[in-house]
Amino acid sequence: MKTSKQRSPRNPGSRVVVVGSSNTDLVIKLPRIPKAGETILGGEFVRAAGGKGANQSVAAARAGAAVTFIARVGRDANGDEAMAGFIADGINVDYVVRDPAKPSGVALIFVDKQGENSIAVASGANDRLSPADVRQAASAFRRAQVFLLQLETPMRTVEAAVRHAVAAGVRVVLNPAPARPLPPNLLKNVFLLTPNESETELLTGVTVSNEATASEAADKLLGQGVRNVVITMGSRGAFVAGKDLRQMIPGFKVDAVDATGAGDVFNGAIAVALAEGRPLLEAARFASAAAAISVTRFGAQPSAPTRQEIESVLATGKVSMRGRTRRRC
Repeated sequence: MKTSKQRSPRNPGSRVVVVGSSNTDLVIKLPRIPKAGETILGGEFVRAAGGKGANQSVAAARAGAAVTFIARVGRDANGDEAMAGFIADGINVDYVVRDPAKPSGVALIFVDKQGENSIAVASGANDRLSPADVRQAASAFRRAQVFLLQLETPMRTVEAAVRHAVAAGVRVVLNPAPARPLPPNLLKNVFLLTPNESETELLTGVTVSNEATASEAADKLLGQGVRNVVITMGSRGAFVAGKDLRQMIPGFKVDAVDATGAGDVFNGAIAVALAEGRPLLEAARFASAAAAISVTRFGAQPSAPTRQEIESVLATGKVSMRGRTRRRC
């Protein structure tokens, strides 16, 4: 369910288009994530709105952008609830298709006491998001400053969407999640690639464990034609790389409750900052603050912070946690 957070002020000059998935998250909080064949009793259950595309749309909207979401949901109760949530967050849903044949996507999520998670997804209507659906939104691309997408929809649709964005002169931010190999021609059209450590390893063969290995991996990605790279490294922060730029952005120290959706919040926020014309390092810092706030809350979309909350963390260097604060790293 969406929260009743105060809506963020919209910047009419900050327009973000998101293509991606929408799911309903069924979350069980446990002392630890079960091993294969193991049953653990006593977990807390929560049902919340999710899906990487939807999460990123909500995060971008709450961070202040005018967001258009291109997606498919089922003609079912989960789809009804998702649509109501998007509208409540001020997202343009003109291009969210109600699929007549498939149900809305569902994700089953385990969260342990450290806030780490394990996720399985039944894609449903997300698998039917098509290049034709993207073409219907051509006018939205022409109005956008930044185009954001992930990999929970068919690759042919991802590639078609990137072609539309490039033709419209819009910068492409690609969050390569869930991890999978990517066509070289796709990467050459990406303004910013935002993998986490495991996704980076799949794309480069480099195990990212520190700043040096992050720099090595970033060089390989830049060598594949990507213009800029931000490797997200959890509590350690994010490594930012581009032409003549290699810099680690420290993380904010927090007591994590749930990391579900933190990467999506990061991506939604960085898209907003770039759409506003912020330099990449400043945009990454803005996104890091948003993600730090999100891990102190439970659920994917419910954890996405407002613009005012992000600006407060940037101003103070502190993330509030139920009346307590911790200084940043």
